[in-house]
Amino acid sequence: MKTNTKSYNSSYIISITLIATLGGLLFGYDTAVISGAEQSIQLYLIDSLGLSSLVHGLTVSSALIGCIIGGLISGYFSNNLGRKNSLIIAAILFFLSSLGSAYPEFLFFNIGEPSISLLITFNIYRIIGGIGVGMASAISPTYIGEIAPQEIRGKLVSWYQFAVIFGQLVVYFVNWSIAKGQPTAWVNDIGWRFMFASEAIPALLFFALLFYVPETPRYLVSKNKGDHAYKVLEKINGSKEKAKTVLTEINKSLSTSAASGKLFSYGKTVIVVGILLSVFQQFVGINVALYYAPRIFESMGAGQNASMMQTVIMGMINVIFTVIAIQTVDKLGRKPLLMIGSIGMAIGMFGVALLSYNGMFGIWTLIFIIFYTASFMMSWGPICWVLLSEIFPNKIRGQAMAFAVAAQWAANFFISSTYPPMIEFSGPLTYGFYGLMSVLSAIFVWKMIPETKGKSLEQLEGIWKKKEAGKVEVNKVNGS
Repeated sequence: MKTNTKSYNSSYIISITLIATLGGLLFGYDTAVISGAEQSIQLYLIDSLGLSSLVHGLTVSSALIGCIIGGLISGYFSNNLGRKNSLIIAAILFFLSSLGSAYPEFLFFNIGEPSISLLITFNIYRIIGGIGVGMASAISPTYIGEIAPQEIRGKLVSWYQFAVIFGQLVVYFVNWSIAKGQPTAWVNDIGWRFMFASEAIPALLFFALLFYVPETPRYLVSKNKGDHAYKVLEKINGSKEKAKTVLTEINKSLSTSAASGKLFSYGKTVIVVGILLSVFQQFVGINVALYYAPRIFESMGAGQNASMMQTVIMGMINVIFTVIAIQTVDKLGRKPLLMIGSIGMAIGMFGVALLSYNGMFGIWTLIFIIFYTASFMMSWGPICWVLLSEIFPNKIRGQAMAFAVAAQWAANFFISSTYPPMIEFSGPLTYGFYGLMSVLSAIFVWKMIPETKGKSLEQLEGIWKKKEAGKVEVNKVNGS
């Protein structure tokens, strides 16, 4: 069913979408801020206590533990407090984490006196920030997907991924500007604290602006606030008739017998698809390429300065190709972009594996890695979030999104932590594995992902109802 073009209030939709995407910016900011501070943290809280590199690694990645927790609990908060209030809580967690990580000695410790207790306290603050990231990574795309008109939903949710990348670029610039021209001793003593504290600014902005956005119509209807939902829909769509039509569809989807609210009330397929989407997004190895890019380039023969420049080039490519996805997702559709991206990633990683096997490092290695990351950024990067915000039925969206996002963070942690021993064992096999995962992701999309372009969230529920009904019929036939 097609609707008239521009049958929505563009300026209002864009403004509340931009506010919601600040959750993505803080996602990128919080996960990347450690990059500029980790050597100072190592000196202050690891080396000074005679602790191992394992403790250093766990400290650097402790926020990921919070991300998994935040993903898991996001469904509870989202369903019980609402999408908007849950994002406000995430903003508060970002703020507390930024100040606590910058000044972990507050109240209980003295500056310049490192201890195991201080190290634990620092990691607790980082985990608190990670919980905020996990919650925002589940709820921000959900919020945008539930607010957005179906005609531009893909484009608006894709801005979330752009915000994540932009947040990473912003904090890289902030870290660089804080350390620029300063002696190393100052950075190790004070500078790293400013890096963490800087996150308090976007966190406060996010917190304040959230009070100006509405709750989503789908959540309001689920809490029997239909009148309020109608007002929001009318403001979004700029039309009473369109608002009534959408409200009727939402009411119908939430009143069906299938909508019991239990996680598997629409069958297991939709949950499995959501989890596999999240897992494949990480198993193709993108965070290895992003987290370890300088190290990868150095291992392939580039000097330190050259490797940093190549990383900057990658960052620019990431932004450009994410914008390409934003501009095409509602025209070409989700499925074609994912298929093209999977094939491109496979070519990129198999190319790197072949070059690594033959010991041929140089410009072609850079080309294949850039081709790989560009393929990801115009497909699996943003489109995964778009699909996760779309495919889950209204009644179970909060719970299902929580499981999918928690699976994504767990997969992120697994892939990122296994890269060093894998690359030590065999470079060609490591990159070949990520290439194989890219091929499997293409097959997964081809076989299991429905096209969601141009369909309302309520229309998409019918896909899973039909699939479940078909399984029931098959089981009846087999059992007869």
